[in-house]
Amino acid sequence: MSTREKSETKRLPMMPIRDVVIFPHMMTPFVVGRESSVRALEEALAGEKKIFLATQHDASVDEPRPDEIYSVGTIANIVQSLKLSDGNIKVLVEGFERAKVISVTAEDGYFRATVKTFASKIDAGVSLESLTTRVTTLFEQYVKLSQNLNYETMIATIKVDDPGKLADTVGANLQLTIEEKQELLEIFDPIDRLTRVAEMLDIEIEKLSVDRTIQGRVKRQMERAQKEYYLNEKIKAIQKELGRGEKSEFDELKKKIDAAGMTKDAQEKAMAELKRLEQMPPMSAESTVSRNYLDWLLAVPWKQKTREIRDLKYAREVLESDHYGLEKIKERILEFLAVRRLVKNPKGSILCFVGPPGVGKTSLGMSIAKATGRKFVRLSLGGVRDEAEVRGHRRTYIGALPGQVIQMMKKAGTKNPVFMLDEIDKMSTDFRGDPSSALLEVLDPAQNDKFMDHYLDVDYDLSEVLFVATANVMHTIPAPLQDRMEVIRLSGYTELEKAEIARRFLITKQKVATGLSETQIDFTPEGVGALIQSYTREAGVRNLEREIGSVCRKVARKVVEASVDDEPDTVAKGGELIVESADDETSKPVKKGKKGKAGADATDVKPVESKLPTVTVTAQSLVEMLGPPRFRDTQASKKNDIGATIGLAWTEVGGSILTTEVTVMEGRGKLTLTGKLGDVMQESAQAAMSYVRSRAASLGLARDFYRNLDIHLHVPEGAIPKDGPSAGITIATSMCSALTNIPVRGDLAMTGEITVRGKVLPIGGLKEKMLAAHRQGIYELILPKDNEKDLHDIPEIIRKEMKLNFVESMDEVLKIALEREVTPLPIAPPTSSQSEAAPVGSDDITH
Repeated sequence: MSTREKSETKRLPMMPIRDVVIFPHMMTPFVVGRESSVRALEEALAGEKKIFLATQHDASVDEPRPDEIYSVGTIANIVQSLKLSDGNIKVLVEGFERAKVISVTAEDGYFRATVKTFASKIDAGVSLESLTTRVTTLFEQYVKLSQNLNYETMIATIKVDDPGKLADTVGANLQLTIEEKQELLEIFDPIDRLTRVAEMLDIEIEKLSVDRTIQGRVKRQMERAQKEYYLNEKIKAIQKELGRGEKSEFDELKKKIDAAGMTKDAQEKAMAELKRLEQMPPMSAESTVSRNYLDWLLAVPWKQKTREIRDLKYAREVLESDHYGLEKIKERILEFLAVRRLVKNPKGSILCFVGPPGVGKTSLGMSIAKATGRKFVRLSLGGVRDEAEVRGHRRTYIGALPGQVIQMMKKAGTKNPVFMLDEIDKMSTDFRGDPSSALLEVLDPAQNDKFMDHYLDVDYDLSEVLFVATANVMHTIPAPLQDRMEVIRLSGYTELEKAEIARRFLITKQKVATGLSETQIDFTPEGVGALIQSYTREAGVRNLEREIGSVCRKVARKVVEASVDDEPDTVAKGGELIVESADDETSKPVKKGKKGKAGADATDVKPVESKLPTVTVTAQSLVEMLGPPRFRDTQASKKNDIGATIGLAWTEVGGSILTTEVTVMEGRGKLTLTGKLGDVMQESAQAAMSYVRSRAASLGLARDFYRNLDIHLHVPEGAIPKDGPSAGITIATSMCSALTNIPVRGDLAMTGEITVRGKVLPIGGLKEKMLAAHRQGIYELILPKDNEKDLHDIPEIIRKEMKLNFVESMDEVLKIALEREVTPLPIAPPTSSQSEAAPVGSDDITH
């Protein structure tokens, strides 16, 4: 324990110093160059040769102010000074005691400080002796670990009895920052200072131990690398003596590079990398990176091409055999082949098939490759959110690889494959980049002949690739990417088309998949129609194929159960070892006597011969196989109802019908909207309500009917979000029906946007909506007049079977949709004030 005994005030010249902290009992040389510091030094030399030294906060400041200098410093004796030829003074000082600044004044171009010194009396004891011993031991350990301090000199230095002097001596020789040394200097109590030094020694010893461990590890690695280099040199010398040559591998790589057909830049880069590889130790990590890079450059096709089939007749036959319908798409493909035949080096095309799931977008890409004789590769972009998936990683990253585009080109093995970008609308963006932006270069015919992959880091020509993209929707694809693609829309199939697809493709495919022969199962047209109408409800045929497969599997089970050869010993016992032959897909159990299950008598499996007659699939037998119909017949529920109107909607998987219900009750004019409606659909309901109010008289309603009524609009299937303006006339019709108590016809559906004045505006997705109505057995529609031009996209068989009413206003809609005409209210004669203020026809205006 220590106590402060006395303090003393002194007035001395003050010199700010940089990048060093002077401790008491410490000899330090430094050069004085600043004019103010030279004057302070000369003043001290002229007197008692004592000067106050304090460290400045920022060493870059040439002329610090008093507040930019630490308030605690050291009074030092000037031991020696020498004036140099450049005007600077080299001085050697010895710290005497620490002091605290009370005030600073500027005199004759230098600082003079009034400082206070403190003397402490130390009480000796066991704790002080223990602390002193601990600091001494720690410092000895520190000196042993440090490479910058002489052990004998340092140990001799700390053999002192004064704990304050011990703390200052140790602190001055530690590798500490200026701030940490200043912290020690500002501790006046010797015991506290010694305790802080012990803490700092612990930290510094730990740092030195870690450094020594790391240095030892690095040294061992260097020794290992030198050993490997020595052994590799010996191996080269031995191979040279044997006449094998030490550069045979590099010569082989050079031949491959010359024969690869690379571009000039790519070849120069490959040769430079090969030269670097020759100079590297074979076992180094860098040589592995260079070798992998060269392997990728050689693996990518630079000049390999497949001979393209340009026979239009053959291409049509392939497309017709693989797909039914889709005439517009087939025509576009044939046009592409015709251009290829006329133009020697045409630019690659980028097609984008957009349509609901299951309509054959992906299989169309495979058919294009088959028809043109090209290789086919497919890249699924669903869920891709990293730009590096497209462009690759730079070689500076560990485990870097080229992007998927280059990897797929390597897989194709040719520079002109059919490259399918599947689910291009499912890409997303996050902090790793935007993959859709990276695709802009890939899908631009004007610049994809110089596609730059981050890994290859050379231009690669993609201009001869036929890119085919697929998507379910367009609104999630960025506009610049849409602009680079030729969009071809695939709508859903009609029931007749589905039946034909099932007959030509799906049934045969599932028979083969389940091992059934032509004589074991027979799908009647009635059975296929029941599958389409009662067990599937989709735009494509994916679920239809799934249900056909389910029927085939059930029949396959019946065939096996009714087989002639169904004895237990004719079937290989479970658990036996079986051997598969490369040229025979039948797995046979190992014969008795070979390595197999002990005691198992194995015999060859005989083909199944069924006693079961041909199973005919009809509508009745489907109930037994698949259960009751999953979708009810909509024709049975087509009754006229008040406030319920059938509308048509577009979804990502095709069109569908949507019933809009309105009910009226006593209230205060509140309009309630339910069914998880989006903002646009809610605005359509508001517009419909405004139309009804403006046409109150012509609808047989009082002008203020809404004041005493609440209207509730609901669209069923409330868990599914719904939005869009095309339900406008459906909502208005339901409101008019509910308010006038006139039923809406249940055998028709409608779609169209409404304005507050009752105009009917055109809508999108007409084909999908008409196909949905046809699937549901609804053969009369109300459509906007402006959509009449879109009928050329509708299959002719659908147009012939349906009655289409094209309208321009809600008045026309109500005449067709309601069961009977609305009786308008008689027009009351205007009052004198009304006749003066209101123009003719003012009864149609809501006040």
